[in-house]
Amino acid sequence: MFAGPGPLREAIVHPASGLLLASVAFIAAFFAAKRAAPARWREGLPQGVAPYFETGPLAALALGISSGFPYAMIGATLTTRLAQDGITKSTVTAFALAFLVYNLKWMWAWIVDGVRIPLLGHLGQRVSWLIVSGAFVIAAVINLALCDPSADIAYMALSAVLVGIAGSTFDIVIDAYRIEILEPRQLGVGSGMSQYGWRIGSAGAGAIALVVAARGGWELAYIACAMLALPAVFTGLIVGEPPRRKVTIARRGVAEVAKSVWGPFAQFFMRQGAVLVLIFILVHKIGDTLSQLTVRLLFDDLGFTNDEIAFYDVGVGFLAYLIGIFAGGFLYARMGMKHSVLLSLVLMAVSNISFAGLAALGHSNLGMAGAMAFENFASGFGGVVVVAYFSALTDLRYTAAQYALISAAASIVGRFISGTTAGAMIEAIGYVNFYLFTFFIAIPGVLIFWWMIHTGLVDRSIGSAGVEGEQE
Repeated sequence: MFAGPGPLREAIVHPASGLLLASVAFIAAFFAAKRAAPARWREGLPQGVAPYFETGPLAALALGISSGFPYAMIGATLTTRLAQDGITKSTVTAFALAFLVYNLKWMWAWIVDGVRIPLLGHLGQRVSWLIVSGAFVIAAVINLALCDPSADIAYMALSAVLVGIAGSTFDIVIDAYRIEILEPRQLGVGSGMSQYGWRIGSAGAGAIALVVAARGGWELAYIACAMLALPAVFTGLIVGEPPRRKVTIARRGVAEVAKSVWGPFAQFFMRQGAVLVLIFILVHKIGDTLSQLTVRLLFDDLGFTNDEIAFYDVGVGFLAYLIGIFAGGFLYARMGMKHSVLLSLVLMAVSNISFAGLAALGHSNLGMAGAMAFENFASGFGGVVVVAYFSALTDLRYTAAQYALISAAASIVGRFISGTTAGAMIEAIGYVNFYLFTFFIAIPGVLIFWWMIHTGLVDRSIGSAGVEGEQE
């Protein structure tokens, strides 16, 4: 039913230059569209399609590409690399702790809001930070490329953490820029385009890494992937500073600096029901995070080859993800934010059962395709509606700091469990029981959000990013 190794698979995942050239072509087209009269290049588009071709959503697509690839470098791709080098499961899953850096990014996100980059500052706060953080990511990924895990696993771990620091800082800037260039009416569409981009970046990096590594080694694979930082940098240079960005205070004295650190969090926690909102953010994605960070171990133990993983995980999964994003945007507009988010939480919880089914089946291409299709559809759907809700929670005075807190909290529990106990749990109870466990621990998030809808807390939790800056 699905293609095995051969020309079709090669066409889908080969080679690295294909994705890089596609990114360059997109940016060139974006340049042309930006300079053209908006009414001219968008006229004739169907009403339901036109919002996706506005400047903000198109920019969100390019930003998502660059945001997604560092995750793959220290996530599934690094897991496969370490497993193929004979590193033990407990050591491999311990590398998930590198993701915890993403969960600490709220500690320095205020710097992105308030510290001006020397020399580049005249380009704008967000644009200058896109350039600097993008260069940091490229350097960190190239450094990871040059590591040899069999020779020095400790340095490999340190390099993975460095990629996490660089990637999380890049994320802080990208998320703030995305929210501020989108009007409230565009948050759903923009979140969808961002998720499209994120999957292009993460899945594209994963496919590039697998295919190039099989032919030229992991070092060359990582260096090729590092270039995926460029779409976000070019987008900042093309679009410029976001019009909705609010400058809060001048960062001069000690008191002003201190206020810039605690101000974003104080404003968030002064809202009614903020603690319950934060609890929901913490627990809603535990099961999904656990399954995503361990699934490559399952593939390796079931004997799937790099090409099979690239085709069924990256290829089939990517198509399902695109469909899920479309469904998320479609139902978001018709069901509203609250009920579409609730539906997405149910889908993401149930999708973990598909991995239990794959583990029970064994090496089955059809089983792998089905599991990845279901999981990616649910992730794509949830990515649109949940990200739109989280974006709307922020205050435009503190976009970077507050979204960093929200996005960091969203997966910290699952990443901590993955890094400390997931490998041992798999060895103790097996893959089937482990993935059933990930389903059950996802249920509390569904129940909490249902209660937030019932009490009206979802509506009351929206920040100024969800209501201000609407244009006619």
